[in-house]
Amino acid sequence: MANLKEIRNRIASVSSTMQITSAMKMVSAAKLKKAQDAITAMRPYANKLTELLQALSASMDADSGSKFADNRVVNKVLVVAITSNRGLCGAFNTNILKQCVYLAEDFHIGKQVDFVVVGKKASDYLGKRYTVLANHSSVYDDLTFDNVAVIAESLMEQFTNGSYDRIEVVYNKFKNAATQLVMTEQFLPIVPMVGDENISTDYTFEPSKLEIIEQLIPKSLKTQLYKGIRDSFASEHGARMTAMHKATDNATELRDQLKLTYNKARQAAITNEILEIVGGAEALNN
Repeated sequence: MANLKEIRNRIASVSSTMQITSAMKMVSAAKLKKAQDAITAMRPYANKLTELLQALSASMDADSGSKFADNRVVNKVLVVAITSNRGLCGAFNTNILKQCVYLAEDFHIGKQVDFVVVGKKASDYLGKRYTVLANHSSVYDDLTFDNVAVIAESLMEQFTNGSYDRIEVVYNKFKNAATQLVMTEQFLPIVPMVGDENISTDYTFEPSKLEIIEQLIPKSLKTQLYKGIRDSFASEHGARMTAMHKATDNATELRDQLKLTYNKARQAAITNEILEIVGGAEALNN
């Protein structure tokens, strides 16, 4: 059995770790509330804007369609990988990186796949294995629509100048504090509504439909990317809060086990001392 000093040191170490994980849990919980409110308020607007744009794009003639809806033969794919800058958030980053590897090596097999990363974890991992065109990890320092719009404009330019035939965004969609869904969304070209979703609606366009679409598309794409990063930001804090909660519970359980072991060891040591004293007294009496 380990000596008492070693067990005391382990108890102190586990208690210190438990204090850190508990503090990180509370910090993430506070940040999660604000991030969750932001994405919850934004999601209906972003979804409706995308739905409207898809409906209008589906009604455009092929010859008069937008340059952002140009479906070309896919030879070059650009993937936007959205992770966090920090770890200690469970499988949050790992799931995104696994999906990126799947897209690059299995789904888009035989095609050129490059990356644009948002988050240091994606930069560190993907940068060693694939071509990373840009790293926008600093966007988390000031997460605003204007800062994300700059990234979206760069992606739109990459598509319209023919550098890439398809652009996809991989991120964690926030469901609740314990659940994040890995999403792979086609950013460009725009996906028009098909089937029953493509319902003809009687609109009066002023100015022309094409002009309206050309104005809506950049705004919609910027909003779509901003929503993805906002979703990921809220998911990160939810994942970290959950991970730190589990870590705190595990540390508490380990500390209790160590205390029990310490008490047993101390009791055994005291019992041995008593037996030695009793044995010594009997020896003197004899």
